[in-house]
Amino acid sequence: MAAEQKHMPLLDEFQELVESKNEAAIHDFLDDQNISDVAELINELPEHEVFIVANMSIHRAASTFKILDLSVQKRIIQELPAHTAAELLNDLSADDRTAFLEELPSEVVKELIRTLNPEERKVTLSLLGYPEDSVGRLMTPDYIAVRKDWTVREVIRHIRAVGKDSETIDVIYVVDEKGIFIDDIRIREIILAQPEKKIEDVIDNRYIALNVNDDQEKAYQVFKMNNRVALPVLDNNQLLLGIVTIDDVLWVASEEFSEDIQKIGGAEALDEPYLDIRFGKLIKKRVGWLIILFLSEMLTTTAMQYFNVELGKVLVLGIFIPLTISAGGNSGSQASTLIIRAMALGEITLTDWWRILRRELLSGLTLGLILGAVGFIRIELWQYLGFFNYGPHHILIADIIFLSLIGIVLWGSVIGSMLPIVLKRLGLDPATSSAPFVATLVDVTGIIIYFSVAYLLLRGIYL
Repeated sequence: MAAEQKHMPLLDEFQELVESKNEAAIHDFLDDQNISDVAELINELPEHEVFIVANMSIHRAASTFKILDLSVQKRIIQELPAHTAAELLNDLSADDRTAFLEELPSEVVKELIRTLNPEERKVTLSLLGYPEDSVGRLMTPDYIAVRKDWTVREVIRHIRAVGKDSETIDVIYVVDEKGIFIDDIRIREIILAQPEKKIEDVIDNRYIALNVNDDQEKAYQVFKMNNRVALPVLDNNQLLLGIVTIDDVLWVASEEFSEDIQKIGGAEALDEPYLDIRFGKLIKKRVGWLIILFLSEMLTTTAMQYFNVELGKVLVLGIFIPLTISAGGNSGSQASTLIIRAMALGEITLTDWWRILRRELLSGLTLGLILGAVGFIRIELWQYLGFFNYGPHHILIADIIFLSLIGIVLWGSVIGSMLPIVLKRLGLDPATSSAPFVATLVDVTGIIIYFSVAYLLLRGIYL
């Protein structure tokens, strides 16, 4: 509420300045605000988004641009005057610029790259040359490198000279004359060291580094496990190519999380805000999985047709089909979601499959016993109170529900936990073992389990 109260006067003040048409005052006003507040203004007033960016100093415009949604970024670049768009792209840090360009069609990228100055064009083409989703796409070449034979005094003088153009000065990187990485050192250690002390006497050679071809997900795991704001990026020969900062990794993690949530829900990742994506593209993203799930559910119909004779003789069995099948789907979806999350957070690996299987066997059995007992009690209680007559063999009907729920919930837990691991082992995205997919798979097998138990217990009585 406090944030909204603070934002409203800001919005009103900006609109008053726009009405006054005092460009100098508008420019000063926008440059005086926090970047996040300017981004909020753009989101609140989309009709003024280009006007806002065009009336800021280019450096602050670039800082604001990089935190906007992709759809907003596209509109702004498209509608800005060509020279302003070029200035904006040139002022963006190399990693932020690469992240933006890789989301655009190739013909648009070619046009925008032509607007970059020669140095920035070279850097951008280099970063775009690395595999998609690799650390190379995230790194920036704007870092401070020093030699191990320099004194602390020389390093501080160097930082003052070039630090303004660096992504961060929290960490300084030590290289040899060929650019081979030696170690990194935090600025705190440099500031506290004696001015005449050599850097080789300050470093401890205990560093953590990323390879340029590492997956971005690995970078996230490394940052999570280590208290670092930036990490060096090396090639296979230990040459320092750039650095990756924590803000870029967190941005990637957020995007990955969004994609996984969408996949778990049974849809392809949208890659754009929901309200901005074209209707046709939205349908295309959703219809594929729906067709697959629909065709899979047809197997459930086939299984029920196979047991049609038994169902005709004991109609009461049909009452409990939704109950038993949904229990298996729910347990499978639970297990699948838990395992996908644990894999994403690095809590488990493929080598833990046997431990996971044992745990889910025990969990599934326990959960099945609990749900089976609830189902058994419900049938007998309804029979006793006269709410429904399950016939003279109601105990057998209750036994069928009890045993079926144990088997179906146990099976659902095993399938839900193992399918993400199998997909990961095959090099596929575990998130594609979405909850709807697991539920559909368990539906088919659940029908078979349910009627198999019914046939065994009712054989010679009803069947």
